[in-house]
Amino acid sequence: MAEERSTLPKLMTVQELAEYLRVHPATVYKLLRHRQLPGFRIGTDWRFQPEEIERWCVRLAQRAKEPI
Repeated sequence: MAEERSTLPKLMTVQELAEYLRVHPATVYKLLRHRQLPGFRIGTDWRFQPEEIERWCVRLAQRAKEPI
């Protein structure tokens, strides 16, 4: 059972995500309000899967490279 727990993906909190993205936590909440950030709620708390955040960052970077 201990091995199964270690293989489960770690979920990030708003604070952890803000630190990872190097933005203020209010920015994370703003992106969530506008449904621009992949996340889900557990009760009243938001959680984020690191793999989803990585894919989101890649998509965001690709859009920034597109010609206007």
